[in-house]
Amino acid sequence: MTVEVIIFCVLVLAALYFFVKGKQLKRLAFIADYKFPSSLAQKVSKRYPHLTKTDINLVFDALRDYFHLCYQSKNKMVSMPSQVVDVAWHEFILFTRNYENFCNKALGKFLHHTPTEAMLTPTLAQTGIKRAWRLACAKEKISPETPPYLPLLFAIDSKLNIHDGFKYSLNCADKSSPNYGSGYCAAHIGCASGCSGDSGDASSGSGIFDGSGDSSGCSGGCGGD
Repeated sequence: MTVEVIIFCVLVLAALYFFVKGKQLKRLAFIADYKFPSSLAQKVSKRYPHLTKTDINLVFDALRDYFHLCYQSKNKMVSMPSQVVDVAWHEFILFTRNYENFCNKALGKFLHHTPTEAMLTPTLAQTGIKRAWRLACAKEKISPETPPYLPLLFAIDSKLNIHDGFKYSLNCADKSSPNYGSGYCAAHIGCASGCSGDSGDASSGSGIFDGSGDSSGCSGGCGGD
């Protein structure tokens, strides 16, 4: 192979890389800047009348986060960890043309609705929630194993006092936590090996501390303690 051919191949690969990278950045920018239909706020407010305009804007921010995670997951399923954001997503889908156009530009495909999903139990996280946790932590540039705070998608139901929401605790051993004994231990989703902030699967199993005060199953390195 001649030097000219090698140089040509390198240039082609570089051009392909920058084309793909540019397309990815364009899609993520579209998601981040997307303006939802104005009447969508009324739909969410009807379900949760206690929410202020600022609260609903935060819900929309979290919905944009979810679409960001779905794009980053490379077609792998990402569970929706928030009830209020799930409601906003479902209502958005009813704006059929807007939603289809959004999906085409943001994701390059139609994203079908998957119902909101928390951990199976306070001590067992399924693959979709683990992936949502890792990707949400990666987006906010925090460690999935030792997070200093909850990513927005995992914090918003508690933050906005969603009565039927999923409540996650960062430190499940803290008896002063408002969710102690009843919520899900989000920090311990990252206890299992394989948490790297990407779209890969982590092994399931122990290392998730339930909200009842029993930490016997939690291995070393669990965040939030």
